[in-house]
Amino acid sequence: MQPDTRKNIPLAERMRPTTLDEFVGQQHLVGENRILHRLIGQGRIPSLLLWGPPGSGKTTLATILAHTIDARFIFFSAVLSGVRELRGVVEEAAGERERSGRPTLLFVDEIHRFNKSQQDALLPHVESGLFTLIGATTENPSFQVIAPLLSRCQVLTLNSLEEDDIRTIVRRALEDRERGLGSRKFVLEEDALDLLVRSADGDCRRALNCLETAVSLARDADGSAGLISVEVVREAAQERTLRYDRAGEEHYNLISALHKSLRDSDPDGASYWLGRMLASGEDPLYIARRLIRFASEDIGNADPQALQVALNCRDAFHMLGSPEGELALFQAATYLATAPKSNAVYMAEKKIRSDIQRTGSLPVPLHLRNAPTKLMREMGYGHGYRYAHDSDDGLVAQEHMPDKLKGSIYYEPTNRGYEAVIRDRLIRWRKILQQRAQCHAKRPDPT
Repeated sequence: MQPDTRKNIPLAERMRPTTLDEFVGQQHLVGENRILHRLIGQGRIPSLLLWGPPGSGKTTLATILAHTIDARFIFFSAVLSGVRELRGVVEEAAGERERSGRPTLLFVDEIHRFNKSQQDALLPHVESGLFTLIGATTENPSFQVIAPLLSRCQVLTLNSLEEDDIRTIVRRALEDRERGLGSRKFVLEEDALDLLVRSADGDCRRALNCLETAVSLARDADGSAGLISVEVVREAAQERTLRYDRAGEEHYNLISALHKSLRDSDPDGASYWLGRMLASGEDPLYIARRLIRFASEDIGNADPQALQVALNCRDAFHMLGSPEGELALFQAATYLATAPKSNAVYMAEKKIRSDIQRTGSLPVPLHLRNAPTKLMREMGYGHGYRYAHDSDDGLVAQEHMPDKLKGSIYYEPTNRGYEAVIRDRLIRWRKILQQRAQCHAKRPDPT
């Protein structure tokens, strides 16, 4: 009698769907009249890049696609293989096409781990049609896949599975007598199922791995089936690890969500995304630096205290560290979210950079130059400068811009927060200075 080797295969692998009818989730791709459903119906599969989080079905979809077009399926790991192994695949594909005319579907798992030269090696064979490439990646292809390869592939985005999808997959594994656990009659409490589904965080592989561990823990001493309770699932799941990549797209997604929540004056949203980043292992000092930047970019002088709050937050974390110092991050985030907003300083900087790029190194007007030597004074350095403190109100009418930029206004404060005070003050000052400039223009220069 041959030993049953299936028991050594992980449950997640045993339960992998082999047809589109078995596939759960990603209805935007596999639903009726959706792209993959239609391509399979036509029996023609182009080169694809499947981009999605772990456990969303990328490998399973690639396998199903290969079966539907009766292609020779080659699994290729970008972690374990390189250009030398790829040459072997090319030879096999060429030989298969010559012998039988059968197409080859090359599935490259974690294609984002290929460097540029390795990705370049795929190009001529994708273009010639020697094989159909299906690449799977958890990273944004825009960042990780070279442009020529990207242009030759259709990018399909997979989403994290919905909780109902995970629930369906888990129940199917419990009931399936051939590939799953149906022959062993385990009982999974409804609350335990809910906990398992939440712990999976949209990853079906994680859900099935957790279920398999829970089954081992729930088995009675005599090996018979047992009850899978909430406590058993909690023990099997341990602490959930959130999806995150401190150098990848999820990093930028979360910091963008934090920044936009702050800008939109939503302290709850800002606090949530801040908490998500911390729970995922982000460097708290990176967050502190972004809060400092936000204080100037999106609040500025509408609340001048905001920058000080952000700086104090960084210093507090430096002093306390984690986890105590993280409270200072939340305090700063809620303060910044509820502060009046203005991007006037940010816009002024952009206008100034643009004018500097356009006009180059314009000379400083002579009257604004320092004149520490006799020669400089003879050349007119400092000539005609008016000392503001000699005026009763500290205002003097004189130009501070290069000739080509006379009259330019960069800082335009809003009417929000303290900037409203600044705005009114500037309007009043400009009227006074305009009147004095007109009067000064009518009088001869006494010097």
